[in-house]
Amino acid sequence: MESLVELCDLIVQNPAQFPEKIAWICSRCPPTESLLIGSPRVTRSQLHAVLAIARFLSKCPDSENETPKSLLLAFYRSIPASFNLSFWPQAFSTDAISSFFNDFLNYISKAVELSPDFATDVAGFTGEIVIQTINNADSSVSRVFLNALCANFPPIMSSDANKLISLLLDRFEIVVPVSSPKEVAATTPDAASAQSSPLSVNHFQSPGVETSIVSEESSSSAASKDDASSSRGIGVNGGGSIAWKSNVDLFGGRVGFSDGVGGGAMGYEKVVAMFEEESVENLEKQEIVFKLIVHVLSKVTIDPQIMEQVRGIAKGQLQLMLAFLKIRKRDWSEQGQLLKVRINRKLSVYQAAAGLQIKALASLDSEGKSSKRLLHGALALLIEAAEACLLSVWRKLRACEELFGCLLAGISQAALTRGGQLLRILLIRFKPLVLATCAQAETWASSQGDMFESVLKTCCEIIEFGWAKDRSPLDTFIMGLATSIRERNDYEEEEGKENQAAPSVQLNVIRLLAELNVSVNKPEVVDMILPLFIESLEEGDASTPGLLRLRLLDAVSRLASLGFEKSYREAVVLMIRSYMSKLSSVGSAESRTQVAEATTERVETLPAGFLLIARGITSSKLRSDYRHRLLSLCSDVGLAAESKSGRSGADFLGPLLPAVAEICSDFDPSADVEPSLLKLFRNLWFYIALFGLAPPIQKTQGMPKSVSSTLNSVGSMGAIPLQAVAGPYMWNSLWSSAVQRISQGTPPLVVSSVKWLEDELELNALHNPGSRLGSGNEKAAVSQRTALSAALGGRVEVSAMSSISGVKATYLLAVAFLEIIRFSSNGGILNGAPNSTASRSSFSCVFEYLRSPNLMPAVSQCLTAIVHRAFETAIAWLEDRASETGHEAEVRESTLSVHACFLIKNLAQRDEHVRDLSASLLTQLRDRFPQISWNSSCLDSLLLSMDSDPPSTVVNDPGYVANVRSLYQKIVREWIIVSLSHAPCTSQGLLQENLCKANTWQRTQPTADVVSLLSEIRIGTGKNDCWIGTKTANIPAVMAAAAAASGGNLKWTDAFNLEVLGTGMVSATAKCNHAGEIAGMKRLYESIGGFAPQSMGDLNLDLPVLGSSAQSSQTKNESFNEILLSRFVRLLQKFVNVAEKGGEVDKSSFRETCSQATALLLSNLDSDSKSNIDSFSQLLRLLCWCPAYITTPDAVETGVYIWTWLVSAAPQLGSLVLAELVDAWLWTIDTKRGLFASDIRCSGPSAKLRPQLAPGEPEPQPEKDPVEQIMAHRLWLGFFIDRFEVVRHDSVDQLLLIGRMLQGTTKLPWKFSRHPAATGTFFTIMFFGLKFCSCQTQGNLQKFKSGLQLLEDRIYRASLGWFAHEPEWYDLNNNNFAQGEAQSVSVFVHHLINERVDTPQLDHKARGLDNGTSLNDVKDQYHPVWGQMEDYAVGREKRRQLLLMLCQHEADRLEVWAQPVGPKEQTSRLKISSEKWMDFARTAFSVDPRIALSLAARFPANSALKTEITQLVNSHILEIRSIAEALPYFVTPKAVDENSTLLQQLPHWAACSITQALEFLTPAYKGHLRVMAYVLRVLESYPPERVTFFMPQLVQALRYDEGRLVEGYLLRAAQRSDIFAHILIWHLQGETCVPESGKESGKESGKDAVSAKNSTFQELLPVVRQRIIDGFNPKALDVFQREFDFFDKVTSISGVLYPLPKEERRAGIRRELEKIQVDGDDLYLPTAPNKLVRGVQVDSGIPLQSAAKVPIMITFNVVDRDGNQNDVKPQACIFKVGDDCRQDVLALQVISLLRDIFEAVGINLYLFPYGVLPTGQERGIIEVVPNTRSRSQMGETTDGGLYEIFQQDFGPVGSPSFEAARENFLISSAGYAVASLLLQPKDRHNGNLLFDSVGRLVHIDFGFIFEISPGGNMRFESAHFKLSHEMTQLLDPSGVMKSDTWYQFVSLCVKGYLAARRYMDGIISTVSLMTDSGLPCFSRGDPIGNLRKRFHPEMSEREAANFMIRICTDAYNKWTTAGYDLIQYLQQGIEK
Repeated sequence: MESLVELCDLIVQNPAQFPEKIAWICSRCPPTESLLIGSPRVTRSQLHAVLAIARFLSKCPDSENETPKSLLLAFYRSIPASFNLSFWPQAFSTDAISSFFNDFLNYISKAVELSPDFATDVAGFTGEIVIQTINNADSSVSRVFLNALCANFPPIMSSDANKLISLLLDRFEIVVPVSSPKEVAATTPDAASAQSSPLSVNHFQSPGVETSIVSEESSSSAASKDDASSSRGIGVNGGGSIAWKSNVDLFGGRVGFSDGVGGGAMGYEKVVAMFEEESVENLEKQEIVFKLIVHVLSKVTIDPQIMEQVRGIAKGQLQLMLAFLKIRKRDWSEQGQLLKVRINRKLSVYQAAAGLQIKALASLDSEGKSSKRLLHGALALLIEAAEACLLSVWRKLRACEELFGCLLAGISQAALTRGGQLLRILLIRFKPLVLATCAQAETWASSQGDMFESVLKTCCEIIEFGWAKDRSPLDTFIMGLATSIRERNDYEEEEGKENQAAPSVQLNVIRLLAELNVSVNKPEVVDMILPLFIESLEEGDASTPGLLRLRLLDAVSRLASLGFEKSYREAVVLMIRSYMSKLSSVGSAESRTQVAEATTERVETLPAGFLLIARGITSSKLRSDYRHRLLSLCSDVGLAAESKSGRSGADFLGPLLPAVAEICSDFDPSADVEPSLLKLFRNLWFYIALFGLAPPIQKTQGMPKSVSSTLNSVGSMGAIPLQAVAGPYMWNSLWSSAVQRISQGTPPLVVSSVKWLEDELELNALHNPGSRLGSGNEKAAVSQRTALSAALGGRVEVSAMSSISGVKATYLLAVAFLEIIRFSSNGGILNGAPNSTASRSSFSCVFEYLRSPNLMPAVSQCLTAIVHRAFETAIAWLEDRASETGHEAEVRESTLSVHACFLIKNLAQRDEHVRDLSASLLTQLRDRFPQISWNSSCLDSLLLSMDSDPPSTVVNDPGYVANVRSLYQKIVREWIIVSLSHAPCTSQGLLQENLCKANTWQRTQPTADVVSLLSEIRIGTGKNDCWIGTKTANIPAVMAAAAAASGGNLKWTDAFNLEVLGTGMVSATAKCNHAGEIAGMKRLYESIGGFAPQSMGDLNLDLPVLGSSAQSSQTKNESFNEILLSRFVRLLQKFVNVAEKGGEVDKSSFRETCSQATALLLSNLDSDSKSNIDSFSQLLRLLCWCPAYITTPDAVETGVYIWTWLVSAAPQLGSLVLAELVDAWLWTIDTKRGLFASDIRCSGPSAKLRPQLAPGEPEPQPEKDPVEQIMAHRLWLGFFIDRFEVVRHDSVDQLLLIGRMLQGTTKLPWKFSRHPAATGTFFTIMFFGLKFCSCQTQGNLQKFKSGLQLLEDRIYRASLGWFAHEPEWYDLNNNNFAQGEAQSVSVFVHHLINERVDTPQLDHKARGLDNGTSLNDVKDQYHPVWGQMEDYAVGREKRRQLLLMLCQHEADRLEVWAQPVGPKEQTSRLKISSEKWMDFARTAFSVDPRIALSLAARFPANSALKTEITQLVNSHILEIRSIAEALPYFVTPKAVDENSTLLQQLPHWAACSITQALEFLTPAYKGHLRVMAYVLRVLESYPPERVTFFMPQLVQALRYDEGRLVEGYLLRAAQRSDIFAHILIWHLQGETCVPESGKESGKESGKDAVSAKNSTFQELLPVVRQRIIDGFNPKALDVFQREFDFFDKVTSISGVLYPLPKEERRAGIRRELEKIQVDGDDLYLPTAPNKLVRGVQVDSGIPLQSAAKVPIMITFNVVDRDGNQNDVKPQACIFKVGDDCRQDVLALQVISLLRDIFEAVGINLYLFPYGVLPTGQERGIIEVVPNTRSRSQMGETTDGGLYEIFQQDFGPVGSPSFEAARENFLISSAGYAVASLLLQPKDRHNGNLLFDSVGRLVHIDFGFIFEISPGGNMRFESAHFKLSHEMTQLLDPSGVMKSDTWYQFVSLCVKGYLAARRYMDGIISTVSLMTDSGLPCFSRGDPIGNLRKRFHPEMSEREAANFMIRICTDAYNKWTTAGYDLIQYLQQGIEK
């Protein structure tokens, strides 16, 4: 149902927009046909739909769609059918039916009120429906429906109304008893007493007033009406009960009053029995009937005869009620709850009857004589009924009170309607009722108010009505009530009873008159009554103390509070005189015999009256007068009471303080105050200090103790001042609060014309001559000075005050109390205008004393101390409210801003002492509350104050002006630098806003002071000279956000140095321009009256013509806003759509749109229109979400700019903006974007290197670059941190939003990206989290300590989780980014190190949490983050140390990456003991085993660490089966030898990388079956195409394949992939040794074990080859034959050419090529299966030089297999015969792995691993590197070196083409330098070095690698890579290794080497499996061991970097390199 209600409310807003929704709801309703023809069973959903339709029509009844109305009317008509329970759903309770009918009829009632047409339709059916309901009265559903009708009765037609009422009357039978109802009433035992009661005798009436309430006319009228009723056959059943009468007499028989006897009055018992015979059920029906008739009468006019019957019934019921209410409680046979239920129900019936009587009276003709008689009689009956209620024993029941109120409402309605004579008669008869009510009121206890309030309300209504028409009877009525106060009852005049308490009637009449005056609020009435009150107080009974006097004084104060000047003055004079008289009598002899009321009058009544007057009067004139009178009274009281003994002074002055506080609540102390009033304020505070009435002000005050106010309290007056300062409080706590309020409206107690600080004459006058505290009392003076010293916090010693007299000390103490209490009460905000300005700061008062000239040193010292104490109090007040939220937080921050602004303005004071003191306090205030640094008011005040000339009282005082400006410049500079160092985004935004305001103020340029100041301030990514130490702005993410917020269009990924003024002015101008555009468009729109749709241009909105000359300004504004809002919403959504489709969002357009939208939003902040608020809320949400949704750096850069703009220009939007941004941030987590792209494919290098070098299935690369989104998150995070710094101290709401963001970020399971480019961003958010958690020491987050500690644990866990993966590198080719990454981690490390000191304190404090426990106390419990743990504190420290070590290592790694060529002395190696390493391993393993394994990867040479992890892996083997990296720790040669049981886990282990699997194929693992099975499972889990790369290694694995498992895998993979099969066959053929003639003898000679194994291997190869061929299906066999035949023919050309002369060989190649045809379009190059052969270029054949057979080079036409088939490209290949190519394959495998690593890591290094494939014994195909020539060939055409050649080919040095070529040469040289270091290739003459067309270097011919070299391994080439002189000329123009290009080259070499080290094991595994292949490179030395050494795993990253730098330096123009080139030139003729 709730969803339908929401949908309905949504439709109502725009029904035309949702016709299909309305139709859908209608379709769910019961069909009209079924409702009209029968009684179908409806479902719950249908009932809900009916209510939804009814709700819709109740809000939108004039909808054009008629279907809802027809459905509703059909259901309305079918209600009689619903009386059958089968109509309703099963298990539909009666309560549910009742709820349905109530809602249904309520909606219909609302709908008919709004639509007359619909009301007519409903009225046509109502009569029939209600009549059917009455006829079906036996149904429970019908009764429910009737009850619902009583609450909401629909319209009804007049004819139906007559029928309905007639039916109701006919269905009742009223039997008229022999005795009339009035006679029945007279039979009650209370009748006699009632006749003599105050209601019926002339006891409270004036002479001549009738004693009978009911006149004879009314009696006869009543009798005639009874007769008329009887003639209709209406009978009284059971004394007025009404029974349903039907043919079967359903509801009981007829019961009459008589027993068959026809005369005589009924006995009292029979009357009681008559009422008892009524059933409660019948009573309920009577109530329903009366209510229904009332509803009908209120809807239509009925037939007069029927109306007569109705009146008769109503009158009869009221007459019977008189008898009912007089029955005594004990006479009922029923008692307890049953009786109470009966009485309540009967009273409800009578209330309904009273309502019927009142409604019937309204239809009487006011002019007819008979009507007047009827009206008078009915009115008298109502009054009599009200009297009966008043005297009834049931008057305390709520139902009786409601009945009484209903009767009085009827009386009031009749009087107000008729007026005239009726009003006079009414007032005569109403007065006794009022007096009777007053007589009864005092006995009603807690429930006395309802009847009294009803009488009061009726009196007020009658007086308000009659006041303007006929005042005479009203005056008589009021005076009659007033004079009754002075009348004494007879029993009071008896002798001896003069002092008896006043009767309650007098007290309540006084109360009634007082409240009547307050309600009526007419001066004439007040002037009528007040003199009587005053006369009674002065001359009558009330002149002596007593309850009557107290009540009169209270009434007098009420009348005075109305604010009528005459009555106010009379009352106040009386009250002041009374108060002073009480003071004079204190201590006299007669005071000891005074009654208690005398004390009550002084202590309670008069002070309460004073307070009431202060609250009531609103006239400024009267308030000023009253303020003066009260303060004068206080002075008089203080002077008079000072000489009294004991503490009487406080007892007399204290009660007056609340009134003084109230009258001073609106007094502005900063305004000009008259000296006379100022003296009164001074006197008041003097006595407050003297009597100790002020609240304690000492810092260490005790709990306030309220001491009763008595005159006989004992104690030394000398101790009072000191106790007043230190506490506890001695008096009533209300007085303390009053003193605090008074302080807010008290002006400073000094002015220049009254020098009380130095002149003691007036101060001495404040002492009574007889006082013991006079100036001559030195003991009292010492006491005052001691108290003063305590109040000043000991800043001034008592001995230093010797020159200060006692009276002056009291005065200074008063000043201290006043100024300190100002700040402690409400933070120091003075009364005044609601706007918060600097003038409202209490500092304006406290500094006023220091401006007095010629102060005594001691006084000046005290006044300065008062300033400091006031400042401390303000600080304490602000800190105590640090945790407040909402309005309280706004008040706190407003208070802080007001004080700061005042101190800023006070810097311009002439007194240097005041200036210095203000500057010191301002600095302290900013340090304690940093949020004021970003308070726009404070910044505006600072800059404006610096711009403005300081106020000077002396003309031409340049020294003073210079000093003030210098001070301002110093403060402003410090202010801006501090704010920039913590929150550079917001700080720049505020500065830009200030510059915008300067433009608004028509200042075209800021002043010279501002320009010179701001132009000096710069921030950037480099070293900031503005501040010292690490600040928030030093975080790279924050600085990047600052660049974005500046609006300077900076490339934040590069280093920048931001000049604050320049960019600020540019951005401010842009913002002003956007605001001007919006304002201009708005003015244009308003001037032309709106836009027609065709004139809207590109807006293209479907809007009506909005132009209208009569259109209001507000409506025009809203229409204009709608147009622009629609435009911006559409444009922003368009940008989002472009981003969704993968398109690129135009940065400038997006920024322009967002800026314009922001300007529109800010221009409408003050709009009150709901539509505007809703629309702009949507726009605000879009502005927050769009940049986040697009998630690109450019978009978020724009976002940061506009978000900063929003929160700076409108700080009130801060919470809204932050809430939306937090939601958007959490959305990026859910959608796995950027920093939270946790998918493997977004994890960077590890994803790109799967499965060759990293475990896991290969993943497709993401469509969007994850690094871009990570950078976007980095910017976004910087903005968050900036906002955190701004709001951390002043907005708990925003802090909680940030906490929500951090909780969502760190919640389980973590969704952080594993991409190494996210490292800095990740640790920045972790730092952010820890910094947020450190706020638990702040006051505003004290309540969230345990939550913050839990969040801290989650942050620790997430931080450790980052190290669960092996360390990766990533390079953006941006040194600034790399430096930022290192710095981000360093900041985190810095925070962790500094946290160490705070940890014990935090733990200790956390033990005092609300729940009594702390996370630190948890032992042997389950922790939500850490799981089961033994000791939280110990474990936390271990985890912290582990995290610190890992982060330090990570920071060092990233620092090396950022600065590869750093100082050589930076070789930081962690000095950690073996035991500590083992502890680290255990801690890491307990958190996550992957962390421990990653730890070993970071420190691969640490044996202790590896040993401990091995033990942990072995002991937790079952828990880590999903971690492939754990394999090397239990799958070892030793485990294989021992056949360890741990190997049984391999079938369940996660798949590892291919290179890891290949390692297990080496001989060391002896082909263990479990290991081999695991390896083959891993290989088969990957696509064969991924494994093809390692085909040489797989072929070598056949050597050790005793179980033929490898062979089986190869055969299965060959069946899965034809290419795999073909490559495998070629490699098998390449390994085959076919004996040639002359070699067989050698073969026979050396058969040892190795050769035997080799023979077995050779024998296996053709078998495997054949088995592969045999496994081909026909199609695969056909492809195989065509592919191999084609390339066999091409290869065989070499044999044909061998016999031919050299000059004929090229022609021979052409002839042979012409014979070869390309058979099919699926042939491919064996060296590149992705290239399909489309033909052979027959003219391309070239024979090459070779010592053996003739190698040839042929060019093929190829296309990309997966690319455009029409894009044909040439590809040349060399076909070799007689050369073994397998060693080249191995070298190029390593180069290919290095290339993949470099690409994955993002290093800009170039390697070209050209394709080589052995196709047979000493045969092979080698790809030709395209577009290249060897250095030797280049030398044949040019005499110069490379430097000159590059100039010839690419242009002069410095040209773009030359520098591009130099760059290409550099990156390729660096790439091959790393490869050469690892492979150690020799024979690097210039014939083996190629250069392509863009200048890149390519190495070829790897015949000598590892340990072998030409010339019999003489190793002449000693450099690790070739870097000849001509190469260094290009790489290092300086020639001394100092140039930028050389630095770049070395940096790339270092990065390449570091990246290769990460995958050392994979590279070594690839090489090691080829050890037994027979390749020459393995023929000597220890190639594998030396290869591992060249990786230097034992070195740290910095040591490895330095090692690589040394390698580069060593290779630089080494002489052996040049020597080898010379040898090659001399021997081979190869150009050098």
